[in-house]
Amino acid sequence: MPIPRRAMTAISAMTISLLFGCAENPAPLQLARNVDLERYAGRWYVIANIPYFAESGKVGSYFDLNFTADGKLTDIYNGRERSFDAPIGQFTMTGYVVPGTGNAMWRESPFWPLYFSYPILYVDPDYRHALVGYPGRSYGWILSRAPEMEDSVYNSLLLKLSDAGYDVTKFKRVPQSPDQLGRPGFQ
Repeated sequence: MPIPRRAMTAISAMTISLLFGCAENPAPLQLARNVDLERYAGRWYVIANIPYFAESGKVGSYFDLNFTADGKLTDIYNGRERSFDAPIGQFTMTGYVVPGTGNAMWRESPFWPLYFSYPILYVDPDYRHALVGYPGRSYGWILSRAPEMEDSVYNSLLLKLSDAGYDVTKFKRVPQSPDQLGRPGFQ
């Protein structure tokens, strides 16, 4: 089945953006140690990110992760366009866990042969919060098992990202409830 022209344009733009993003800061990211895939699987809410075209302006966004016994993964992203009344849009990435990384580095793809890195930088001991980065530090995500996050937790996660070499001023919170729309610091 041919890929629609609009999708190809978006994917091409993302690819170029990601390639240039990798050139910004070649220092390697420090990965989380020994990620338990069974505990990491499930729903993660996007609390904040460095906005990029595929997620910019989305509200109530989250993704669901599933793994097979051989390390294959499915990552289904869901988000609404600027309003909680908008229909949920969705895209799916498939991929695999990179061997020898303690399960903290993945390669995900919207379609073969295009793959993107998914480095897990931090997971709290209870698997309630996580930080995901990207080589070059041009993209990043703050994730939570719940759609709400206390400011103190959010700020401590921003500090971890800063320590990892991120410019945390680029992160914008993703509205997870209607009362967050238009608030300072939110997309």
